[in-house]
Amino acid sequence: MRFIQLACALLFVTSLNSCSPKLDAGAINLENWKADRYGCKGLRMQDLEELEQIKNNFLGADNQSLIKTFGRPDRVELVDKSQSFFFYFLEPSGDCEGIKSEKEPLRVLFRMNALSKVSEVTITTLNP
Repeated sequence: MRFIQLACALLFVTSLNSCSPKLDAGAINLENWKADRYGCKGLRMQDLEELEQIKNNFLGADNQSLIKTFGRPDRVELVDKSQSFFFYFLEPSGDCEGIKSEKEPLRVLFRMNALSKVSEVTITTLNP
């Protein structure tokens, strides 16, 4: 009986995660955002002001909602078992063809906790 309860609970939690909705990204042009991998085209910078205003609205969102909204992250960094970071570059990164950057590019960092929920959103040139 205990096994059936655990199986039902696991199925319920899994179904909740699979139905992650897109997030409200305000006036951010998500088509441009997704088309600007690694910030190579400079399209994401056009939405910097809007992003700074609404960044805290993403706190508590799950990783699947972020991916549905902003597309696949440019980079994912696993810090330890309890946290990871999603990077989205706003300025051209070293992954852009023909770009040699003398400084670290501006990026949005979404810190994910052990439950894959956003616990911090930072716009920075620093690495975590």
